[in-house]
Amino acid sequence: MRIVPLAALAAALAAAVALAGVGRPDSAHGAAPNARSVTVSGTASVQAVPNEAGFSAGVSTDAATARAALAANATKAAHVLDALRAAGVAKGDLQTQDVTVSPRWDDRGRQDGFTAHTSVQVHVQDVRQAGRLIDAAVAAGATETSGPSFDRGDRDALYRDALKNAFAEARLKAATLAGEAGASLGPVLRIEESSATLEPPYPYPMRAAADASTPVEPGKQNVQATVTVTFSLS
Repeated sequence: MRIVPLAALAAALAAAVALAGVGRPDSAHGAAPNARSVTVSGTASVQAVPNEAGFSAGVSTDAATARAALAANATKAAHVLDALRAAGVAKGDLQTQDVTVSPRWDDRGRQDGFTAHTSVQVHVQDVRQAGRLIDAAVAAGATETSGPSFDRGDRDALYRDALKNAFAEARLKAATLAGEAGASLGPVLRIEESSATLEPPYPYPMRAAADASTPVEPGKQNVQATVTVTFSLS
């Protein structure tokens, strides 16, 4: 039996221990990551009065033939569009939603001509003008309207503010939990952003434009952000 000298055996063991650390992220980059951490969620909202609006206006026409119904209805739709442009709506803020022609039936189930329908979506840059523009569309021949819907032109900026507030809330909650655990809050290890939400408006008093007979109340909207943050503890 071969006898290995004690000194040689100690050197071999030392080399094996050194090689065992090669390729491990913790040994290659220093100390191992802190295993202690805390994960919290923060939610915040930014409230604002909508400054933009949208509504649709439509016209319909009955005629004996599909062609006649469509032609007559096109004239009505053109009158509505001309009135909206004359009232100050930019061409880019007008979008045709649908143009349809369908058979019309009498009470006995027999075909009795055709009905053509056209509707246009109107983007109102200034919410205070919404009522006046609805009136203009109806005065020009629109027989149906839908809306309005409300939005903010700077919603992205409002959401970024909500994100900052949500992160601040998460940090405060994490610091509180760390203090209760007798630890100190360390660097951020992970951040997850939840989908942005826009809560529907709720009533908020606002006088309609002086020249509008149709009152439009935009209410207020909440732009909400939620983040989940993991902090290391020391």
